[in-house]
Amino acid sequence: MSIAPDVRGVNVPLAGDYEIDPQHSMIGFVVRHLMVSKVRGRFNAFTGTLHVAGDPAESKVTVEIDLASIDTGSDQRDEHLRSADFFDVANDPTMNFTATGMAWSGDETGRVTGDLTLHGVTRPVTLDFEYLGAITDPMAGGTRVGFSAVGMLDREEFGLTYNATLDGGGVMIGKSISLELEVEALRES
Repeated sequence: MSIAPDVRGVNVPLAGDYEIDPQHSMIGFVVRHLMVSKVRGRFNAFTGTLHVAGDPAESKVTVEIDLASIDTGSDQRDEHLRSADFFDVANDPTMNFTATGMAWSGDETGRVTGDLTLHGVTRPVTLDFEYLGAITDPMAGGTRVGFSAVGMLDREEFGLTYNATLDGGGVMIGKSISLELEVEALRES
């Protein structure tokens, strides 16, 4: 089996270095729109690595996201999001996450904290994750692991302040953004 219990009996991935597989992973978000609905989007281009250590506190995660790859299902909205009103991809083309800590809760779930750099601003972000398991990849060989993760961030803390007030109150775009990640990563054999 491709997993091993740590000292607390939690099933964790085998120690080693894993490459995030962007073809089988998703980095997405959800934000309120006009206060009556939610818009979902994703980034289609990203790279990342996981270093799983014997001591979970020493594990590392790094991810770089190409902001120009944003996809909300609307070309017009995506172009606006790439503009200086939002991500300003001409000047800040990437968003980066570097884990600063990881803790398992004991039931194949845990929390990873790290620094997210976006729009020239770095802030701490916490993601709650679920370890989905590991398998020997039948096509590529090596060990493939899976995680789901969710978190929240306040876009205004990163300088993404564009908005408009609506007639009757409320705003066009919510401040809080839900992050949703599905990650498969491969460790070479």
